[in-house]
Amino acid sequence: MMRSTNGKLAASILMACAWLCAWGAPAQGQIAFAPCGDSNDFACGHLTVPLDPSGASPGTITLALRRHRAPVGEARSAIVALAGGPGQPALPFAEQFAEVLGPIASTRDLIVFDQRGIGLSQPLSCHAFERPDLYHSPGALIEACGDQLGPDRSFYTTADTVADIEAIRVAGGYEKLVLYGTSYGTKVAEAYAQRYPEHVEALVLDSVVPPDGPEPLSRSTFAAVPRVLRQICADRACAHVTPNPVADLAKVLRRMRRGPLHGRVVGPGGRARSVALSSVELLQLLLAGDFSPLLRAEFVTTIRSAARGDTAPLARLLSAVAHGEGEGEGEDFDTPLYYATVCEEEDFPWNRAAAPATRLAEASAAARALPASALAPFDAADAIELSDAPACAYWPYSNPSPPAEEASLPDVPTLILSGADDLRTPTANAREVAAQIPDARLLVVPYTGHSVLSDEPTACAREALQAMFAGGVGGQIQPCAPAPPPAALRPIPPPPVRLGLVSPASGYRGVSGRTLHAVALTVADFARQLALALGAAGEGGLAATLRAGGLRAGWAQYADGALSFSGYSYVPGVSVSGVLRPESADLRIGGSAAAHGTLRLGGRATLVGTLGGRRVRLNLSSPQASAAIVGVDAQESSHLAGGDSAVRAGARRVAGLLARLFER
Repeated sequence: MMRSTNGKLAASILMACAWLCAWGAPAQGQIAFAPCGDSNDFACGHLTVPLDPSGASPGTITLALRRHRAPVGEARSAIVALAGGPGQPALPFAEQFAEVLGPIASTRDLIVFDQRGIGLSQPLSCHAFERPDLYHSPGALIEACGDQLGPDRSFYTTADTVADIEAIRVAGGYEKLVLYGTSYGTKVAEAYAQRYPEHVEALVLDSVVPPDGPEPLSRSTFAAVPRVLRQICADRACAHVTPNPVADLAKVLRRMRRGPLHGRVVGPGGRARSVALSSVELLQLLLAGDFSPLLRAEFVTTIRSAARGDTAPLARLLSAVAHGEGEGEGEDFDTPLYYATVCEEEDFPWNRAAAPATRLAEASAAARALPASALAPFDAADAIELSDAPACAYWPYSNPSPPAEEASLPDVPTLILSGADDLRTPTANAREVAAQIPDARLLVVPYTGHSVLSDEPTACAREALQAMFAGGVGGQIQPCAPAPPPAALRPIPPPPVRLGLVSPASGYRGVSGRTLHAVALTVADFARQLALALGAAGEGGLAATLRAGGLRAGWAQYADGALSFSGYSYVPGVSVSGVLRPESADLRIGGSAAAHGTLRLGGRATLVGTLGGRRVRLNLSSPQASAAIVGVDAQESSHLAGGDSAVRAGARRVAGLLARLFER
């Protein structure tokens, strides 16, 4: 039921009075900033705010902030940049925020802060997450964490962060704010705009979570899966891969429902093992592709292989991604804060007063009640497994119900950015929010996943951002022109399951010609594995040595400026051993199906030698090799949610080696 205007006013006055009496309003300019030791562009400061913004409970929290001053004059407004999560610190990305925003920050201060309970703002911690082995189930771990946090766990919701932003605005002496949020940061920005519309200059929402989201069963994500798979294959990008990637996925899922599906994975040491493949792993792989166009392309290829009975490529891809960091979450991600926010806020389809088992049963029943088409080709069990329901069912609730829905979104200048290939915050979310703001401009960016401004392959979104603020706020923006990704970021044909399916290299015939082509595919495959490893490197950067198991057998590694192969096999029955350097090469070709022989480095980026007694020459600047280089280059882009200088430096080292090898 909606309250009257007078009721809202009275409630606001009472809340303000309680807050002032308990704490006192921050005085204008009370944040003491000092130069940051690691940055010449930002000043560091702290602001102490009430633990309970209503003033009903005692306690305080000290927020850690960074401020980038507008270079000209005294700014009357500021940009507040909000990270994702909930649980992701923002301070480590202050410089990236400034780079993305560019000229917009020339007339406004830029404020970046770690939200309460994260990073340097008194992060939440639980002993349970430090020793998960002490708990018999993940649910028991979640319950123990909630109990350890105690009653204060109720003060880490979006509404509490909104109160902190308002305290920062008042203490900083700003009249209005431009709120720039990515992912969960968009939900915080929207909530602030609902609560304090008079203090909002503009909104920039990148990868949108609706004000009442996220939806517990991720229905918009499931609805987007078929569309995104078809988009990856648009413009005949999958002409030599698959006629229908959605049908391939559905076929694999049907096979999984009949019984366990396994795949053979060769480890970095060359030892093979069998691993089980599950539908929820496929979902997690799809979501991981939000941060990597190469991974999105690999999914289409490997799911096609699995649909045809060859599960090794999919098993290897799942294993590789499992060893990287998911969802852009680094070691600073605050997991207790994540659950303290999500479990309290999401409107799960259960009675919060019920026992955990009853809650899960109620959530499962709600998922099964959905039309099959709402989740297809996945099903209700997948929706529950993907959701936070299995964890939050054990959360000791502080509130009997989720927070009440806030007021409508204000009519303020708003730029909404959505990646066309984004699954975790699909374009349907962006359209929903855009429909609620009359002055909103929605820009859907092709071939882009999550976090548009850091992931887009062109400058379309950045140009739109600058255009919106050119000469004030509310400038015109142009739609993004489709720009298909480079060949290396498109799906490649499924790996051959026998040498007889490999066409002979141009100018050759028979087994020798097929083996020569197989060698080119094998070298390009390892280059592609290096590119995927760069994408999974996260904040840890690229190691000096990278090793990967072959698809069929053996291993290969990058170290000391060289590619080394030890029985590395991509095509069954064909193996490569030896070392490939920019100035020399000594490769031995073997295997039960291959034409045996040796290859050495020749002139003009070629390998020359004999295979099966026949003289051969392999051009290393072949399309396969060139595509592998571009795939490595593509990982050089810096992502706000995980990329750093170490990753980019590592990418340059590997791409440089490949460029020299292949004379790109």
